[in-house]
Amino acid sequence: MQTAKVTEHIVAWLKEYATKANCKGFVIGISGGIDSAVTSTLCAKTGMTTLCVEMPIHQNQSQEIRGKTHIEWLKNSFENVDSLAVDLSETFDALSGVLPQTSNFERRDLSLANTRARLRMTSLYYMAGIRGFLVAGTGNKVEDFGVGFYTKYGDGGVDLSPIADLLKSEVKELASYLSIDSSVVNAAPTDGLWGDDRTDEDQLGATYLELEWAMQKYDLNEPAENFVGREREVFEIYTKLHRSNLHKMRPVPICIIEKELRNNVN
Repeated sequence: MQTAKVTEHIVAWLKEYATKANCKGFVIGISGGIDSAVTSTLCAKTGMTTLCVEMPIHQNQSQEIRGKTHIEWLKNSFENVDSLAVDLSETFDALSGVLPQTSNFERRDLSLANTRARLRMTSLYYMAGIRGFLVAGTGNKVEDFGVGFYTKYGDGGVDLSPIADLLKSEVKELASYLSIDSSVVNAAPTDGLWGDDRTDEDQLGATYLELEWAMQKYDLNEPAENFVGREREVFEIYTKLHRSNLHKMRPVPICIIEKELRNNVN
């Protein structure tokens, strides 16, 4: 990948979109991961005000440290970068305390994990609203269009997605070109929704490189029977996740009322 040209292209696209939308800058949630680090750096390179927001919810300390390290580097590198920390732990606890309980603990835990993402989305849009900014998404191509590994109306609720056409491996290439801190680049990817150290791979059952391979094979309409062993396992993981999460990737379905049903004729 031509990292310099890709960087210039994304930065120009961001600036043009924001200018046409009559917006003054960008808001990005910083997680301590590579995707948010690359996205925030690209936004900063536009020269427009870039607000990096930390929103811990009983967060793993290592994630917080990486996020702070990146923000400090970004602020030292770009005069147009500002930051804000909003601890949502008490807000999350208060909300989860009044929500109905259920004996299905697996579903409850997943619902609460997604609630974390939705609280963060609400906070980002508040920050964007009072400043006239856009919320920049941090999802990559495998997450957003492959396995649907994001929360609907959570981290999937954004105004624009600058790296959503880049595979995870390509995001890493950009991170290296942009001189992102190695602790961020080399950290195991995690969605940070569980308050522990579980990784994306723990949840997905495959690495991003494996999923990139499976995404390519799936898009070529290759049947599962073509693969054996670990390749077959990964392909089936990808296929299952892709199909079950299509509702996130497609527009909200609309019930169309046909013309003849609008007539008053019986």
